[in-house]
Amino acid sequence: MGRYRIRVATGAWLFAGSHNSVQLWLVGACGEAELQLQLRPARGQEEEFDRDVPKDLGPLQFVKLRKHHSLVDDAWFCDLITVRGPGACEEAAFPCYRWVQGQGELSLPEGTARLAGDNALDVFQKHREKELKERQKLYCWDTWKEGLPLTIAAGCQDDLPPNMRFHEDKRLDFEWALKAGALEMVLKRVYTLLSSWNRPEDFDQIFWGQKSALAEKVHQCWRDDELFGYQFLNGANPMLLRRSTSLPCRLVLPPGLEALGAQLERELQNGSLFEADFILLDGIPANVIRGEKQYLAAPLVLLRMTPNGKLLPVVIQIQPPSPSTPTPQLFLPSDPPFAWLLAKAWVRNADFQLHQLQYHLLNTHLVAEVIAVATMRRLPGLHPVFKLLIPHIRYTMEINTRARSQLISEGGIFDKAVSTGGGGHVQLLRRAMAQLTYRSLCPPDDLADRGLLGIPSALYAHDALRLWGITARYVEGIVHLFYHRDDIVRGDPELQAWCQEITEVGLCQAQDRGLSSNDHHMASGAPPARHGASGASQRKIFLKPQGQGCIKPIPNGFGKPGKRDYSPE
Repeated sequence: MGRYRIRVATGAWLFAGSHNSVQLWLVGACGEAELQLQLRPARGQEEEFDRDVPKDLGPLQFVKLRKHHSLVDDAWFCDLITVRGPGACEEAAFPCYRWVQGQGELSLPEGTARLAGDNALDVFQKHREKELKERQKLYCWDTWKEGLPLTIAAGCQDDLPPNMRFHEDKRLDFEWALKAGALEMVLKRVYTLLSSWNRPEDFDQIFWGQKSALAEKVHQCWRDDELFGYQFLNGANPMLLRRSTSLPCRLVLPPGLEALGAQLERELQNGSLFEADFILLDGIPANVIRGEKQYLAAPLVLLRMTPNGKLLPVVIQIQPPSPSTPTPQLFLPSDPPFAWLLAKAWVRNADFQLHQLQYHLLNTHLVAEVIAVATMRRLPGLHPVFKLLIPHIRYTMEINTRARSQLISEGGIFDKAVSTGGGGHVQLLRRAMAQLTYRSLCPPDDLADRGLLGIPSALYAHDALRLWGITARYVEGIVHLFYHRDDIVRGDPELQAWCQEITEVGLCQAQDRGLSSNDHHMASGAPPARHGASGASQRKIFLKPQGQGCIKPIPNGFGKPGKRDYSPE
């Protein structure tokens, strides 16, 4: 006879507990025993009890559980079950971290990470195969738009598997934030209903409500060239700026600007010339909002870096050359103040479109969703890469499903309020998808390709590299415990299936873009996955108040085409 000490931990959020009773079994290498107890798990509680078992079960392999109900199936979120056997043996952990529903039997394997080839006991291999078969029926691919990454098959959040849904606390917080934002917009609309806006200062009428000290500073300094350049380095979208290696071919200098050309050449030779090219927007159809045609620009900005690290704009070209306009208009800091201000506003509008669609929606959310779905379909819970990624992809599917049904859907927020709405946003996403590479998702490679390493004032670059280094060291330390050589990577069928599912299925035959499934770096593919699903999204969310808390520096649309003779009147 042996005595076993069992601890059962229940999730801490709303409705995680259950009024239904739960039955437990212990399964070891030498036998199985039912525990004579009827557990009723309570929210946020860890229950501990001792039970005598008539025989030695040997090394524990599984904990099996079944939830009983008569009238109401009251779901239970089980965090973790731990068991300490007879003697001084170590405590065995059986992670769950999922909803327990229905009356079926759920088997939780002992939680030590294992590769498929490491399973000396066949029971674990059978469990892995059964788990993946069940998940592949539950997590299915769907096509939202042709030419874009595949998504989870769910028309709305209610269609998602329960374990990918927001927990109740998060759902309430998320939906309350949406309602509070909508209420603030209604109040501001009523407050300004009878007033006309004739000057930029009139926007102050709606600059109230929640705001940070940083947003307040942007509000005060938004006209300054110094802040305009700073945002390319450290703002909400520091992903477009690159150091110039030659003068852009689209830049056509008209007669009379020879001095500007000479200045650009000097800056180029000194390595202090930078550019931000929004050519991806060229030809994208603009939206029509409430019957009013919108306008889009595809600007080019050239900036110079001063010896003290400030990035200042030198020239702005609003549109690229075309047969009808072979020498597009250029805007200079010496132009009339409002003309120069308008040119910078066009740039910020273009930056808004690329930031939200290419770098935020596509590179962060949609790519992370591909990784999330592939992880659930191809990696069992015992796989070390699954254990690394699962904390970072839990909410990815729901937030993306909500975006497709409310934000970028037909009649959604983009169609109602943004210049690229009405279909242009989808075309822009397809163009961005064609440029997506593995290197672009890895900050060290991306920053090196853009020539932004070693710049003291590039604070985003410093932070990104530091965060990447921390993440990479942690991930590689775990991964190298299991993958000592490339042949182990190639010999792991689950990892190979996961890589193929990401590149060939989810990303629509993207295996020729630096994503290889046959070498050691693919086993360390978790750093970009983890960075994209967690770190990159958090950076974009936290940096948005720099400008997007104030509509003036980052307009989301223009109802008039750009022209030089702009005046505040």
